[in-house]
Amino acid sequence: MKRLPLSYIFLFLFAGNMIGQTVPADKKWWKEAIIYQIYPRSFKDSDGDGIGDLKGIISKLDYIKKLGIDVVWLNPIYSSPNDDNGYDVSDYRNIMRDFGTMADFDSMITGMHKRGIKLVMDLVVNHSSDEHEWFKQSRSSRTNPYRDYYHWWDAERGNPSPRYSLFDINHDAWRYDSVTNAWYLHYFSRKQPDLNWENPKLRQEVYDIMKFWADKGIDGFRLDAFGFAAKDTSFPVFPAGYEKNFMLYYAMGPHLHEYLKEMNNQVFSKYDVMSVAEGAGNTFEDAHNLVDADRRELNMAYAFEGIDIAKPEGYSLLHFKEVFSRWDSAFERIGWLAIVLSNHDQARMVSRFGNDQPQFRALSSKMLSTFLMTMRGTPYYYNGDELGMTNSEFRNIHDFRDMPALNEFQHLIDIHGDTSAYLKKLRLQGRDNGRTPFQWDSSANAGFTTGIPWIAVNPNYKMINAEVEEKDPNSCLHYFRKLVNLRKNNPALVYGSYHLLDKNNPSVYAYTRENNGVKFLILLNFSPNKAQTNIGIPLTGAKLLLSNDHRAPDSPVMSLSPYEACIYQLQ
Repeated sequence: MKRLPLSYIFLFLFAGNMIGQTVPADKKWWKEAIIYQIYPRSFKDSDGDGIGDLKGIISKLDYIKKLGIDVVWLNPIYSSPNDDNGYDVSDYRNIMRDFGTMADFDSMITGMHKRGIKLVMDLVVNHSSDEHEWFKQSRSSRTNPYRDYYHWWDAERGNPSPRYSLFDINHDAWRYDSVTNAWYLHYFSRKQPDLNWENPKLRQEVYDIMKFWADKGIDGFRLDAFGFAAKDTSFPVFPAGYEKNFMLYYAMGPHLHEYLKEMNNQVFSKYDVMSVAEGAGNTFEDAHNLVDADRRELNMAYAFEGIDIAKPEGYSLLHFKEVFSRWDSAFERIGWLAIVLSNHDQARMVSRFGNDQPQFRALSSKMLSTFLMTMRGTPYYYNGDELGMTNSEFRNIHDFRDMPALNEFQHLIDIHGDTSAYLKKLRLQGRDNGRTPFQWDSSANAGFTTGIPWIAVNPNYKMINAEVEEKDPNSCLHYFRKLVNLRKNNPALVYGSYHLLDKNNPSVYAYTRENNGVKFLILLNFSPNKAQTNIGIPLTGAKLLLSNDHRAPDSPVMSLSPYEACIYQLQ
């Protein structure tokens, strides 16, 4: 089995009906769903404190409904000291004060369900905050009942084997704590101690938390970094240089499948909910073991190999096609994939995979959306990408808010590293690019807040915003809605087979989707130049269903303009 970079599991469910062609017997609502990720801190502020909140989301539910969205995935909103923007939870059964109250949450989910929108919540259970009561108790003494809720290494045992931390200033995942003369483990920041999943009491605590939210009516969970949850608690020495590919050592640890089966048995099987888990392993075999239906663990594979293709120096379309075609082939008969190009941990989609220069931004954004909505798999869409929002203009390190980015910058200062090169990298790849406030209109702060935003608004908001695009029938926003409608009304774009055409074309991605005799041709020019394609199939009677570039319905399809996207139905 060929080894791959770490992939991630996401599962999404929705209730919706599709019309048109015949659908297979194993149809599922989460296969047909269109998922929209909301980063709550940056979506809409209702009270002028500069931070997005639940009432802000409530005020925009009609906008989300008009997009055609079936499922909202919401980043963490639990009580948190906010070391890592909510991914450090101090109380899993309460709402972060910045975001509102539990009454606001109840109003939000009621409003979503009223509009036929399901809600998926992030669940961060690889680690908690160091301000969670569990950890406060755990660190108080070695005999405390909560001691084994976390991973501790007593000092008399000698130094623990080195472990790499993704977010720590020194990348050291062991933090010494003088209270009990021991180290605790934190794969992420020092304020995010890892939970000990070996402990059955801890596992039951997590399942009870999940039941609490399921009983409140949510429709699914995303398990953050869950691929790291299972650990070899003897903490053996890893080979030198392991940190360069630490996923091979951190992912798919002992008993992970047992934990997921137990979680499925106690929670997923008892409620009509979806599950989302980060951490799918390093091979196709790993991914199938996590998501194949007969395993009774998870439902959908979310592979990061495709997202990771985009680099500051650019990427090869041939590589892009090879990766997505290979994953499709591996899941052609069994299992299911998510199709994704962006999320809260990435810079903006159009800046990474398209071209955010003014003359190409809208075209390439629409082209990328066409890819997401016409591939086999469940499309996952990040808030703001429907407008073609771009990377921002971060000038110096003080413009950034992302904790690991700031820690790494300080680390480079400490070791006399190249901070200029790192700052340049952050401007292109930093995840704060995807976290700038949603651009609602041309008023101050893009209509996001009446106060001072927690992170600066992108300066291009007067040209790129929802209000402007609503008035422009040729905008990215209107094109996105057309794509959503096309997908929802054509099961072949959900369940149909995928076949790559013109494989070696360095500029054009061409493929067909076919189901029960209904066949679609998708042509995508990933370049800023005109491009020719030779698809090798007859086009007699082909009907143009959608184009991002005013193409005449009967015009030849062998020549594509820069970043052109076309969807044809074939006879």
